[in-house]
Amino acid sequence: MDFDLTKEQEMIRKEVRKFAQSEIAPIALELDENEAFSPELTRKMGEIGLFGMFVSEVYDGQEMDYISYIIAVEEIARVDGSQAATIAAGNSLGIGPLYYFGSEAQKKKYLPKLCRGEALWGFGLTEPTAGSDAGGSKTTAVKDGNEWVINGSKIFITNAACDMTLGVTVQAVTGEKPDGRPEYTCFIVESGTSGLKAIPMHKKMMWRASNTAELYFDDMRVPKENILGKPGDGFHQMLKTLDGGRLSIGAMGLGGAQGAYEAGLKYARKRHQFGQPISKFQAVAFKLADCALEIECARNLLYKACWLKDKKRPFEKEAAMAKLYCSETMGRVANHAVQIHGGYGLMKEYHVERFYRDQKLLDIGEGTSEVQRIVISRHIGC
Repeated sequence: MDFDLTKEQEMIRKEVRKFAQSEIAPIALELDENEAFSPELTRKMGEIGLFGMFVSEVYDGQEMDYISYIIAVEEIARVDGSQAATIAAGNSLGIGPLYYFGSEAQKKKYLPKLCRGEALWGFGLTEPTAGSDAGGSKTTAVKDGNEWVINGSKIFITNAACDMTLGVTVQAVTGEKPDGRPEYTCFIVESGTSGLKAIPMHKKMMWRASNTAELYFDDMRVPKENILGKPGDGFHQMLKTLDGGRLSIGAMGLGGAQGAYEAGLKYARKRHQFGQPISKFQAVAFKLADCALEIECARNLLYKACWLKDKKRPFEKEAAMAKLYCSETMGRVANHAVQIHGGYGLMKEYHVERFYRDQKLLDIGEGTSEVQRIVISRHIGC
């Protein structure tokens, strides 16, 4: 077994970390405070190749392995969860479905701009009454000649309502299967389509500098050519997309845990009480030791899941495990980091409070921690 990263993977970590420290860190607090999505910063992330990392060069992608992509997300999350969310959703949820299930014409039309970071794409699955129960979608699409008429709504959709949004993939009910279950189909919906209303969501606790949207479809018409893959394949496509997306959420948890741990360690070394650094007190030292232990375990679990995906082997169970463990690890680490900072940990300028806030979405998004445990239990035969 070889646990060494390749030279290319090490270079990606080095360069993305350098970018995150120089370009994101100085403005992360301001963007968070103002709830400001930054097109300029997003385009810069595109310029250094953070979009389309696993996509073929034919479509202007980077054609890298999945571990390289996950390392990039991890390094951005080490500094700021909002920008990591833009990258993770832009790749796994936005680009992914188009790349894996789109026709050649669809890929050539949309992927180059997305892979260059010139535009963003949303993933329209969650609805006001359909979260963990993705099969409870109420959005409908009815065929009318050469068009489909879509009615319904989506909520909590990342990258779907900003000036850079090129479009969104929307799952809708298109009929009923022989066994009585709903038939789902995914549609490509371009921004500006008549009948589409995209509204940015504000007053979020976390990821305040990422773009989150509510989408409304009112007799919205799309041509039949906008079906992604085949009619009736929508639910399968969404589940496959979420399997890959769980790895990027895991990377956000891992990177966020690393950033919070480093902040806690740095503060503990310089903060003196009773004549010595508080890092010398066992109560603090053991917290930091536990953080280092859990981060190491999380990284090995996540990288193994990505390795399985790169090898085209089953990885669904490991993806659920990695998403669950990395997310909850960040929660424990961020909590320790805030505690180590004491009262200062509650102040925005010390950043650990942002790690603490940003973590909570990881327990909820792309399958709650409870859903991950359901997935894992089914894989082990419960």
